[in-house]
Amino acid sequence: MNRRVLLLPIPLLLAACAAQAPHSALPAPAKPVVTAPATALLPPVPQPPERPVAPASVTDPLLPQPQRVDAFVDYTASIYRLDPQVIRDGLAKAQFLQRTVDIISRPAEAVRPWRDYRPIFLNDARIAGGVAFFNDNRAALQQIADDTGVPPEYIVAIIGVETNYGQNTGNYRVLDALYSLAFGYPKRAPFFAGELAQLFALGQDEHIDVATLKGSYAGAMGLGQFMPSSYRLWGRDGDHDGHRDLINDKQDVFASIANYFVVHGWQRGGAGAARATRDAGAADVAPPTLDPIYPLATLAREGYRPQPGQPIAEGATLLTLDGEAGKEYWLGYRNFYVITRYNHSPMYSLAVHQLAQAIRAGSGG
Repeated sequence: MNRRVLLLPIPLLLAACAAQAPHSALPAPAKPVVTAPATALLPPVPQPPERPVAPASVTDPLLPQPQRVDAFVDYTASIYRLDPQVIRDGLAKAQFLQRTVDIISRPAEAVRPWRDYRPIFLNDARIAGGVAFFNDNRAALQQIADDTGVPPEYIVAIIGVETNYGQNTGNYRVLDALYSLAFGYPKRAPFFAGELAQLFALGQDEHIDVATLKGSYAGAMGLGQFMPSSYRLWGRDGDHDGHRDLINDKQDVFASIANYFVVHGWQRGGAGAARATRDAGAADVAPPTLDPIYPLATLAREGYRPQPGQPIAEGATLLTLDGEAGKEYWLGYRNFYVITRYNHSPMYSLAVHQLAQAIRAGSGG
């Protein structure tokens, strides 16, 4: 089979934003390779700086754990200006959960095709739940949308996909989950130890007893499943009460999800995704990036263009998915890319996009 791969002049390797949902790799490049002219590419969507990760003195598995714990206390106290004894007292409450390590390190199962993945989130119950949630919170959602440019249905869809509108926010203590992964999962210890440090900083910022926080097995919290660093960096006080509560305060959650999108490049009034047609005889095209850097004219020359009536935006990436009726082709625009910063799986992003559209239609938006 002839497969063409559009190449970036400089590869972009971005860390996953939602730790509980690992990056889903796009198809690997295969020959023959067609290189898109550099002059034809659009600039990548600007992104915020990378979040801090813990140093090797904390994460090197060859070091004794007591030594790594001491280094963690020193690192966290220094970078976030915390009392070392507060950190030690917090760690003394942490329990190592082998289950969290087993879940996250278990060999990845075969990725579900789109035809099996889509019905998980695009079904009558999930759509109806989203419409009800939208209607119950319409005024607060619309205020956030007016302020940020992020449509309310996308905020609701994120909550719907992440936690089924708050029905499943996780039953693990965040402290235990992050402690276990920081000191028991060397493969991603720099990230999780960094998040554990951010958890202690969050406790100081918001006057929270971190030992009381519950979340996913990877340490994500609340309706929107924010990791501690996301909570600290991009959480917002939506109701202006002087406190960011992403566990119980819906207005804070709405404002924070919208702000997450904004800082990752959301374009007010911009398009999300478009169903595409493929010309007869066109070669398979597998862009190695989700960044919308390919002009529509470039994709059209390869045989892919938006279907009639679909939204159009200058700059897209191309997705090829296995749908119920066969291959589906989608163009992911800038705002689609921004959704993938929440979770790097393109199927996740498309599920959020389609659920948002269904919620908007059902709510009379």
